[in-house]
Amino acid sequence: MSDIQTSTVSEEGFATTSQVGDFDLQIDALDETGPNPNATLVATYASCFLPAFRVGGQKTGNDGLGKIQIDADADLNDDDDLERIGFDVYVEADLSDEEFAEITDLAEDICHVHDALRSELHADVNVVGDAF
Repeated sequence: MSDIQTSTVSEEGFATTSQVGDFDLQIDALDETGPNPNATLVATYASCFLPAFRVGGQKTGNDGLGKIQIDADADLNDDDDLERIGFDVYVEADLSDEEFAEITDLAEDICHVHDALRSELHADVNVVGDAF
């Protein structure tokens, strides 16, 4: 048996509804009734990276990172395929650049989406401390 099972349906057009456990996820290739698949992937990546960043903080003895916000952006090539992803990570805690770099390295190792993406799409991460 698989570890993850989903079911995706489209009644017509390019909008889909995926059943993921007890949740419905609306994705629309045309951005009419939900976000498109590329936008969803970028959001999923950030949603995985943020808790991984928090765990990286815990592993380095920085449990009190406070509020964390990731503003993600991405570029598409001429075929509308993802070409680049970037994260601006805003952290309430005021740590050194070296501490943030260590936490970022750990987060990249912990984040399952980061691991699943081809290396050219690994996010360029910029961390800003004392951000709130």
